[in-house]
Amino acid sequence: MFQKVGFLKSVYDLEELPPPKYPEIALLGRSNAGKSSLINTLFQQRRLARVSSTPGFTQALNFYLVDGGLYLVDLPGYGFAKVPRERQIKWQALVEGYLKSPRDFRLFLLIFDIRRTPDKLDKALITFVKSLKVPFALILNKTDTLTRNEAENQRKVYEAELKLPPSIPMLPFSCKDGNGKDRLIKLLKELDIFSPV
Repeated sequence: MFQKVGFLKSVYDLEELPPPKYPEIALLGRSNAGKSSLINTLFQQRRLARVSSTPGFTQALNFYLVDGGLYLVDLPGYGFAKVPRERQIKWQALVEGYLKSPRDFRLFLLIFDIRRTPDKLDKALITFVKSLKVPFALILNKTDTLTRNEAENQRKVYEAELKLPPSIPMLPFSCKDGNGKDRLIKLLKELDIFSPV
């Protein structure tokens, strides 16, 4: 599906944002939910996005240019208590400022660790994303750590806790075995934004 993808730039300040020249897909999620690994799995490049076992590693808006006509943007994670409060506030201002800016957002991908139960921070993210009036989908990552029955039970937990309508996609995913990759690609294809401009 993807012909060419490459890292474009890291943005630490809203003034550094690239011009809103292309449609954009943003990845949001808790620290250590696996956003960078998902990018590498999706584009079949092991080192495209830097992966760390240290939560809070992504400290900027990381822009990737896909097929000369789409920005994929990996956002800093949330919920990592060991990050200094001042840095959390700065990240929050960066993320919210970016998401509220006049850009051509087509989809938000919300990445969750399927083993967790959604908490108040996760629910706050859902509420915030809803307010932006941009289509979004949930990716329940790390299914390889659970049995099929356990993963299905956890999916039901997310449905019950987040109370989302059936129209919101909720896709199980594994960066290790590729489970859910085809469904995610199908979802992205339906956006019809992958032709070079």
